[in-house]
Amino acid sequence: MNGRRLWAVMLKELRQMRRDRITLAMIVAIPVMQLLLFGYAINTNLRDLPAGIADQAGTAASRALVMDIVATTVVRPVAFVDSPQQLMEAIRRGEYGIGIVVPADFERRRAEGREQVQVLVDASDNAMQSAAVQLAQVPVEDASREASPATRALAASPVGVVAFFNPERRSAVNIVPGLVGVILTMTMVLFTGVSIVRERERGNMELLIATPVGSAELMAGKVLPYIAIGLVQTGLVLLLGAWLFQVPIRGSLVHVYLAATLLIVANLALGLLISTLARSQFQAMQVTFFVFLPSILLSGFMFPFAGMPVAVQWFAELLPLTHFLRLVRAVMLRGASLWELWPDVLALLAFTTVMMAAAILRFRKRLD
Repeated sequence: MNGRRLWAVMLKELRQMRRDRITLAMIVAIPVMQLLLFGYAINTNLRDLPAGIADQAGTAASRALVMDIVATTVVRPVAFVDSPQQLMEAIRRGEYGIGIVVPADFERRRAEGREQVQVLVDASDNAMQSAAVQLAQVPVEDASREASPATRALAASPVGVVAFFNPERRSAVNIVPGLVGVILTMTMVLFTGVSIVRERERGNMELLIATPVGSAELMAGKVLPYIAIGLVQTGLVLLLGAWLFQVPIRGSLVHVYLAATLLIVANLALGLLISTLARSQFQAMQVTFFVFLPSILLSGFMFPFAGMPVAVQWFAELLPLTHFLRLVRAVMLRGASLWELWPDVLALLAFTTVMMAAAILRFRKRLD
């Protein structure tokens, strides 16, 4: 082995890397992004979870008990309703994942030493159920004892947890619907991310330039076949999830496929934009990985969305997977409909429109 020739090859590789701006940016961006995501954005200690409260007793003692629960900072009241039925409807629609119910006979229950408060929780989110269990273990002041305030003891919180939609706490029930989104994000963005670049590398761009096809027609023609592929992948995951893991589909199967179609189109539009930015298939795959990593970490698939800082949550709202996870879990596990989740539907449509418009504007039928 000749050291001089080896040094020449090393210099050539470094110079080529320096000219490749995307690769150079990835060298710095990937470790910085992973450090920020794992060290700052990802937090498994849930705090300030949005919760609804139905205080049917309306007494000073019931209000004090609710304040004790809120003081734990595990939950944050966002709605006050009149009945547990209203809490359940809001939980089913995904407005919040926890409901606190103080029954009308609260004073009698307290005097008898029985359960005084119920925490209704969306157990399709295992992290949310764990937070509800924390509330049941909170010590509160036992005001039922006839003693002076200075001598009152702290007793175990008389809080009971009622789990809905996944009382067995099976992880597969939560993970399998999310896997639909993760698989579609990874495959759809990658497939279209290399599509335009592949035409250039294979020498097919000359043929496309010669054809009487507009930019919008070319982009749409490249997207439509992959929609069918994405729907086949969706059906395969749903079938295996129901067969192997007994994951239920409580809502409309049509709505599940409509939600999947929204995600597929959004990811294909993003992939087309990446394809117009990259100069090679390798660069396209690099950018795809750069998009996929925050999607899987910040969307709520792996880590609780509510445990992230507010600034990170705002950033995560820009990711299509975040909205799809809300849609698919609400439809499959809670029996909701897409029309009840219209904000997330509109978010996916807006993302698709912006990405597709940007891809069409950037694409030029030229070899340079």
